[in-house]
Amino acid sequence: MNKLSLAFSPCPNDTFIFDPIVNHRIDLEGMKFDYTLHDVETLNNMAIRGTTHMLKVSFFTYVMLRKKLVLLDSGSALGFGNGPILISKIGCRLSDIPDLKVAIPGEHTTAHLLFSIAAPQPAQKIFMHFGQIEDAILGGTVDAGVIIHENRFTYQKRGLYPIMDLGAFYENLTKQPIPLGGIVVKKSVGYDTINKLNRILFRSVDFAMNNPEIPMDFVREHAREMDPEVMKQHINLYVNANTLSLGTGGHVAILKMIEVAREHKLIPMVE
Repeated sequence: MNKLSLAFSPCPNDTFIFDPIVNHRIDLEGMKFDYTLHDVETLNNMAIRGTTHMLKVSFFTYVMLRKKLVLLDSGSALGFGNGPILISKIGCRLSDIPDLKVAIPGEHTTAHLLFSIAAPQPAQKIFMHFGQIEDAILGGTVDAGVIIHENRFTYQKRGLYPIMDLGAFYENLTKQPIPLGGIVVKKSVGYDTINKLNRILFRSVDFAMNNPEIPMDFVREHAREMDPEVMKQHINLYVNANTLSLGTGGHVAILKMIEVAREHKLIPMVE
């Protein structure tokens, strides 16, 4: 296959690492990509429906679909200190969760998985786009919410408070970095194509990391309302050594997440 559908999010870390591919700054080995941008939960649902060849998904989605998907070695968001945060207006505690309406940025997100591990007690969950959660709390539609991406850098400025850093909770529980999202390919494209995509994506991430100013026009194009400083913080937080290559440590972290999720009966067994 020489032409594939590709989908990723408009978040700065994704547009940063995919710019060299979509703007032909590297050797694509004859491959062509028809790309689209979507929010994380839309991407997860696209993976579930199997409508796209190559896409960014939450690791929670990947572990449920890994009989059909191959995880590429490059492109993952995985690390310490970059997990989701449970927030609210002042006065809410974790013990209040059963009595609260809690906004979650998608049913199939890793944020939902971590919330379910940290707060296994019943809660009234309301799934919504991650960018709507702060406003929903401030407007009283929900009492609390799990925030991801750039909202980590903005919620306190809007008068909201942390109930729990779900990333720190998970890191303390597992002693492993948090697997948030990765780049997957449908197995049906064939392993020759998958190997080629591994090489191409490695080149793309490597180019972006070594030439960080070059992708920024593409990043800004899709993050128009984001403060430039937040944009850079976002990239620095989510693009790291594990993004270039998961390596042994990255795969160990993913296996640990699967183990913990199974212990909490949050994912089915996959052969």
